[in-house]
Amino acid sequence: MERITAKYYIETPYAVEKAVQVLAGEQSSGTFVAVPGETEELKQRFAARVENIEPLESVTQPAIPGAVAQQGLYHRANIEVSWSVENFGYNLPVLVSTLQGNLYELTQFTGLKLMDIDLPPSYSDHFVGPRFGINGSRKSTNVTGRPLIGTIIKPSIGMTPEQTAALAKTLAEAGIDFIKDDELLSSAANSKFEDRVDAIMRVVNNHADKTGKKVMYAFNISDEVDSMLHRYEYILKAGGTCAMISVNSVGLSGTKKVCDQGELVIHGHRNGWGMLNRHPLLGIEFPAYQKLWRLAGVDQLHVNGIQNKFWESDDSVVRSIEACLKPMFDGETVLPVVSSGQWGGQAFETYRRTQTTDLLYMAGGGIMAHPDGPGGGVVALQQAWEGAVNGLSMQEAAGQYPEFAKSVEKFGGK
Repeated sequence: MERITAKYYIETPYAVEKAVQVLAGEQSSGTFVAVPGETEELKQRFAARVENIEPLESVTQPAIPGAVAQQGLYHRANIEVSWSVENFGYNLPVLVSTLQGNLYELTQFTGLKLMDIDLPPSYSDHFVGPRFGINGSRKSTNVTGRPLIGTIIKPSIGMTPEQTAALAKTLAEAGIDFIKDDELLSSAANSKFEDRVDAIMRVVNNHADKTGKKVMYAFNISDEVDSMLHRYEYILKAGGTCAMISVNSVGLSGTKKVCDQGELVIHGHRNGWGMLNRHPLLGIEFPAYQKLWRLAGVDQLHVNGIQNKFWESDDSVVRSIEACLKPMFDGETVLPVVSSGQWGGQAFETYRRTQTTDLLYMAGGGIMAHPDGPGGGVVALQQAWEGAVNGLSMQEAAGQYPEFAKSVEKFGGK
């Protein structure tokens, strides 16, 4: 029978082997005391197995509260635990309950983080994964050979549909590939969802009729499931190509229900990510996280950005991009969305570290605050990426491209 293997980074004041056996029991057939129904036959079929333990260093201070060490030491290790697929079948919420459920409450652990998941081949028969991914996003926007250049509507909230549409028109005329609602906006008092879709899609469709290029606009449909499906259909009827979901807020089941409709590119925004990941010994690491959302079917997924405005390190961002680009089964690959305080200056280090243009490269202020306005900001980002791929340094690109030079002058000291 196929098995799923989860990799964890743990810390415990107990003997590592003993603590890991508690984890395996708690998350399968066992509990804190032997019960009559837990037969050897049952355990053989349904109990979790400890597959590997790699001891690491011991420390004198716990990462998070838990049992107090008798000898003053807290032991760290990388471990692997597996479960039979029979335990949960192809039920994503129960899978997550198994891999990330009550084990975080166990007093035996003063640190625990889910690092990665190995999924069996049969999952490819039950989960379609991204319907569009990298290839579909490129086809829809008619972008090849470079990253998709995108931006976020700013101010995040407070603009009317007409004001938002006017900004979208400016951006479309400047050559933008992708625009999205901010995650704070779905249907506000002065920007009803349907009114915003109508106003923006008039601009997008008119621009497509004139130029042949259809800008991808990601409308934020995050809400209850019935409302999301209504909004999804509204976007489709208006000629839209993309919907955005705040995946941590909506959850796996809601996200998968929307993705399963299969007609719009789904932009997965991971706001709330820091709550799940920021502590080095608590939560979930991105390689495991992105696999769950790929199973649900998202086509684009945020990964933060090089030299970003948040806490995440460049090394973590690079690992996240690599995780998204690594094939999973035989389907489409999710498109990494680079964002967070980006402007053209980070393109050079991003390309040096990743050697890929399979990105949606998002800049909010980096486009909107350009000295020549949003139009100049779009051109500057395109120039930056052209220079980066052609092997230019940032300084060399600034000498060659006037719009990018203004970006360097504006943002280079920040």
